[in-house]
Amino acid sequence: MAQAELGTVVVTGGASGLGAAIARVVAAEGGTPVVLDRHESSAGVEHEQVDLADGRAAEAAVERAAERHGGLDAVVTAAAMDEPAPFDRIAAERWERIVLVNLVGTAAVVRAALPHLERSRGKVVTVGSTLGLSAVSDATAYCASKFGVVGFTRSLAVETAGRVGVTLLIPGGMQTAFFDGRPEQYRPPADAQLNRPEDVAQTVVFALRQPPGCELREMVVCPSRESSWPP
Repeated sequence: MAQAELGTVVVTGGASGLGAAIARVVAAEGGTPVVLDRHESSAGVEHEQVDLADGRAAEAAVERAAERHGGLDAVVTAAAMDEPAPFDRIAAERWERIVLVNLVGTAAVVRAALPHLERSRGKVVTVGSTLGLSAVSDATAYCASKFGVVGFTRSLAVETAGRVGVTLLIPGGMQTAFFDGRPEQYRPPADAQLNRPEDVAQTVVFALRQPPGCELREMVVCPSRESSWPP
């Protein structure tokens, strides 16, 4: 069976880390990635500079991308942030921003893309976390947002069944800048086994290439010694 064409793929958080790896793999596989991020894309691809904590701005960026390309074929929501700290020591504004970027931004981008994806019988891949299934201390905002992404994605899959393909990706630790700048207690140990984001990105493209009617509902992609799996 011939693989499905990737087409135009919106990738949030595509300026670095997993998002950038996904944008590069999509481009290498013949697709057209459009990155949504506050920072310039490091992947050398089309870019919309937008703060994903602003839902209306995120929606407008999706609409601009769809207008330029005559529609959309997929959305991958890889944008995420965290600031680990005890709940009573993190500023309310920072706590809320984590939830806005990770959860509300995800929903806003999917909301704007959905009419276009229904027309193209396209795909949505949301990026959750093993901490969307298992809670740890000093991560109330991150866990709340990623538990929310899991619930949002599972509900969306039911709601759009037969019209849009929906996949939840649950990645474990990766070799990205996500842990940079943190106090030592919140960083992986020196001997931690972490996945390459390029390898995880390949699994996203595999999900996007499934033909209409065949879907990967959920994927767990983690290092073989992932400490937070199983939950």
